[in-house]
Amino acid sequence: MAASNKLPLILERDGPHLLKGWMMELAATNRGRQVNPEVLTEQARELLNALQPAVQQGNLEDIKGPTWARVREILTEISRTQTKQGLSPTEVATLVFSVKRPLFQALEKETGKDPEALAKEIWNATLLLDRLGLFTTEVALKTREEVISRQQTEMLELSTPVVKLWEGILALPLIGTLDSERTQVVMESLLEEIVRSGSNIAIIDITGVPTVDTLVAQHLLKTVAAARLMGAECIISGIRPQIASTIVHLGVNLGDVVTKATLADAFAVALRRADLAVVKSAAARNEQG
Repeated sequence: MAASNKLPLILERDGPHLLKGWMMELAATNRGRQVNPEVLTEQARELLNALQPAVQQGNLEDIKGPTWARVREILTEISRTQTKQGLSPTEVATLVFSVKRPLFQALEKETGKDPEALAKEIWNATLLLDRLGLFTTEVALKTREEVISRQQTEMLELSTPVVKLWEGILALPLIGTLDSERTQVVMESLLEEIVRSGSNIAIIDITGVPTVDTLVAQHLLKTVAAARLMGAECIISGIRPQIASTIVHLGVNLGDVVTKATLADAFAVALRRADLAVVKSAAARNEQG
């Protein structure tokens, strides 16, 4: 890209005018309707201030060089802030592209009647802004991926609650597909609660797991093994007829793991192992008598 003669001058001299035109462009097209105008205005001002020395000293073809560090930092802040406000990567890039009209108008005024010089300046400015816009898109996409990943992790944690049924007895009801990532969350949640509560019996209820294949069975056995290493025995409940048939058909060996059809049955086993029993009160016996 040929060096720009006018762009550094315009950025230094006409910064406030460019900022005003940029914000007017956003307002006219409603592109800034979802963002805080004060925050965006301040970010845009910082970007214009950082662009001037970068354009003056740096290579316009390589915005990843050290001269452009401050520009990249501001663009990253804009991308992350606006993405978290709900803007799509395309909308974030459009925030940067919206400065083109006021900038091109300033370049046209500066070059006067020299069409060749104007074409060169507009071409250089276009390529530069396109690169800046693409950079914001990359950051926005990465930010969205991070947000989605965090939300998925939070949902996994919420969907795998460890419930204390009784002193020393925990229950882990599972709902939905049990894959490798979720198994890790399940295992960590269970082990942390075993340590925290000092429980020695854990019931893993798979009533809400739609299907059990070899992989799911392996995940369950890994969880059981991990719990045993922490000093707790596991009981698997929710073994429906079709699941039992599938496990047998697959040749999966659950070893000496106790399995029960319902959570209530598993809880009864857990109470017996803990030398506990549920009995009717005297009042209840009298009422029945």
